[in-house]
Amino acid sequence: MSFDRLCVFLLDAYYTLFPGRPRFRKEDMPDLTGKVALVTGGNSGIGREVVKGLLEHNAKVYMAGRDRAKMDVAIEQLQRDTGNRAIPLVVDLTKKESVRAAAKEFLSKEHVLHILANNAGIGSTNQLTEDGVDLVFSANVLGPFHLTQLLLPALIRGAPTAPGGKARIVNVSSVMHTVGWLDFETLKESEAWRRRPRETRYSQSKLANVVISNEFARRYGDQGIVSTAVNPGSINTPIYRTAPNLQRWIVAPTQFNASFGAITPLWAASSDETLTLNSEYLVPWARIGRALAVARDPAVGKKLWDWCEAEVGSESVVG
Repeated sequence: MSFDRLCVFLLDAYYTLFPGRPRFRKEDMPDLTGKVALVTGGNSGIGREVVKGLLEHNAKVYMAGRDRAKMDVAIEQLQRDTGNRAIPLVVDLTKKESVRAAAKEFLSKEHVLHILANNAGIGSTNQLTEDGVDLVFSANVLGPFHLTQLLLPALIRGAPTAPGGKARIVNVSSVMHTVGWLDFETLKESEAWRRRPRETRYSQSKLANVVISNEFARRYGDQGIVSTAVNPGSINTPIYRTAPNLQRWIVAPTQFNASFGAITPLWAASSDETLTLNSEYLVPWARIGRALAVARDPAVGKKLWDWCEAEVGSESVVG
């Protein structure tokens, strides 16, 4: 392990395990009346708490997820809790056609988007998509990349009327990015993919979340976009049932409930403090952290961007 990687790992692990007193609370969010938000994986865990925080501050929130029945149950409960109702948007991020259909449905209803929270994700698994892409990478990286690309026109149009005059893209990563490494030979079915332990494919996806977040920041920061990657903290969510052993070992003794996991994403999505934090890596609770050097490397960002673009098709590209 390089010195840089060791330092970043120790720092990120410290904030994950010992986050201290929150610097930001949901009560600190501005009123979001008239603002449009979309949260993937919004029916459970951290995503549900992000949706709840946005609804409590009067945003119009689209809850995106695979299971319409589960979303409907969550929407009913959140309406009872907040007095506001989220709008379901069915999407399977591992299927290109589903992502395109969801984006088309959203854009048929909304001209602008102010907040996009790429929260949905899955843990370790040894599966491939129908297109032969590693399922974890597809759900955690490629699908969110595709959705964000398709929604960029709405984000750019929404920036002038967004909180603080900036549209926000919030990409949920993890402390596990610090032990990840990118091997492009393992992103699709191959001998290298079969040899690579599934646990390391998860950490690879979390590193890629930061790489792609930074690339969106580089490419669209001058068009009113603030793109940040977030370590939400040590949170007890369903994803940990299939999380890597190392990740469970790190977080198990100090897990918090999902409401704490929403603190940093909501800070990134709404606070004036985060207006100038384009391309930053944010850690619990509402602090600026430090990502691996490779995650900040423009050459790595371009390579991953080009790979994702080639997979999802040129029709998703926004000039």
